[in-house]
Amino acid sequence: MSAKKLLLALNKMFKCPTHPFNLQNEGKMTYAEWQYLKGSDTIKFYTKVKTEEDMFKDKTVLDIGCGAAGKSLYYASKGAKKVYGVDVVAHYKEESEKLAEQKGLSDKFEFHLCDAANLCFEDKMFDTIIMNDSMEHVAEPEKVLKECYRVLKDDGKLFVNFCPYYHPYGAHLSDVIGFPWVHMFFKEQTMIDAYKDLISDMPDKDMRIKFRFSKDENGKETISYINKMTIKRFNKVLKTSPFKTIEYKKEVALRNVFSCFAKIPVLKEMFVKMVVVILSK
Repeated sequence: MSAKKLLLALNKMFKCPTHPFNLQNEGKMTYAEWQYLKGSDTIKFYTKVKTEEDMFKDKTVLDIGCGAAGKSLYYASKGAKKVYGVDVVAHYKEESEKLAEQKGLSDKFEFHLCDAANLCFEDKMFDTIIMNDSMEHVAEPEKVLKECYRVLKDDGKLFVNFCPYYHPYGAHLSDVIGFPWVHMFFKEQTMIDAYKDLISDMPDKDMRIKFRFSKDENGKETISYINKMTIKRFNKVLKTSPFKTIEYKKEVALRNVFSCFAKIPVLKEMFVKMVVVILSK
């Protein structure tokens, strides 16, 4: 049996987590609507130490990696003066602006198509910057943190949370591959080939492929949607960043039963579901 066939066989044994792409295909809700509905979940790790008012009330907010900006609009609904969402996917602009109009928040929101490593904003413009599930996607994390520092006001806050690469679904293919830790057992090309098989009959298959994969300088296909950010790598990035004040830092275990494993240096990479940091300028 080939590696791809083995992966496809094993995958049948596991249920995929709920994913917005699948909900959209099923006609249940758009990606933007799903993000808005899950808005409180994107900040739940911070609200243990900060209130929503602390984060948003009368604040100018930047949402990096906003996607279709449903979460950005959730932040706007919490009393923000203005929320700017940035992403590199062009079609999210239309989707985000449509939802902003539906929610009556057009005057409080702007979508910008730009790279987080080269932000199109003036120095010291934002009170709050949020990087929810985007640190593991940016191509140049060191430059992104430098840009965040530049556009953040004095005493402004940067909120970062991400799932590390060796998280059970750290390969970010869980819209159709529910087999946990798949990237620890199979080669990248095997995962790509299996993924393409699994989405072959889907109406949005071309979008999913373009969104997740590309070819490197040698013509090899890669999962380009992620940067394989580990906890160890993030800590190194953090140490070299301009941010010197860490107000809060927590590594959240997958479940309470795994909390002991989430404290062991090597094992924590597999048993931490979220790294959470609040940085202050």
